[in-house]
Amino acid sequence: MVGASELILCDIGNTSTKFFINDEIKNYYKNDEIPSFEEEIFYISVNEKAKVKLLEKNPQAKDLSSFITFKTSYIGMGIDRAVACCFQKNAVIVDAGSAITVDIIENSVHKGGFILLGINSFVKSYENISEKLKVDFEKNINLDKIPLQTKDAILYALIKSIILPIKEICKDKNIIFTGGDGEFLSSFFKNSQYKKDLIFENMKRIIDANDCIA
Repeated sequence: MVGASELILCDIGNTSTKFFINDEIKNYYKNDEIPSFEEEIFYISVNEKAKVKLLEKNPQAKDLSSFITFKTSYIGMGIDRAVACCFQKNAVIVDAGSAITVDIIENSVHKGGFILLGINSFVKSYENISEKLKVDFEKNINLDKIPLQTKDAILYALIKSIILPIKEICKDKNIIFTGGDGEFLSSFFKNSQYKKDLIFENMKRIIDANDCIA
C-alpha cells in the first residue's frame, strides 16, 4: 500500500493514468503497474482498459462522473472535457494532450468544440508518410518567416495548423490552456492563461459541491 493522504484524484486518459496526490501529479503509462492505495480515490476515465486496471488494484475508487451534471448538445463528449469546462462562464478551454480539444463556453453554455491532433501525433503523422519527413519537435520555430527547409516547413505548418483555428474561434474570449503542451501553446495567445491542474482543481470543486466524501 502507498502511504497516507486524505484524498486521491485520478484522471484516466488515452495514453496515461494521472494521480493527483498531495498537490503533485504522478503519471503511469500503459505498461506501468498501478499502485494500491489505502485512501479514498475519485476518478474520471475515457479509457475502459485503464479503468479496469485501476479498479483491480483499487476497488474502493469511485467514478466521479455520476456526480457531474454538464449540459451540452455535443454528442460523445469525453468526461475529461466536461470536467475541464465546468464552472466557466465565457471562455475557450484548450486541453493540449495526446489530442488537443477546444471547447467554447458562452454565458455558461457549452456551444461546442473541435479536436486537433496533439503535437506528438502531428509530428508522427509526417513520419508515417515518409522517413524524409521525420523531424524532432522544437519550440523555437519562427512563424513570421516562410520556411526554406523541410524541418522548419513541417514545424511551421504544425504550429500554424493548431493556433489558427483556435484564434479564429476565440476572438476576444479568455482562453484557458491545460495539458502537457498547454503552457507552450498559450505563449501564442495574449488573452490566455495556463492552468496545469485545471481538471484536478475542477474535480475537487465537484466533490466539494456534492459533499461526496464519505
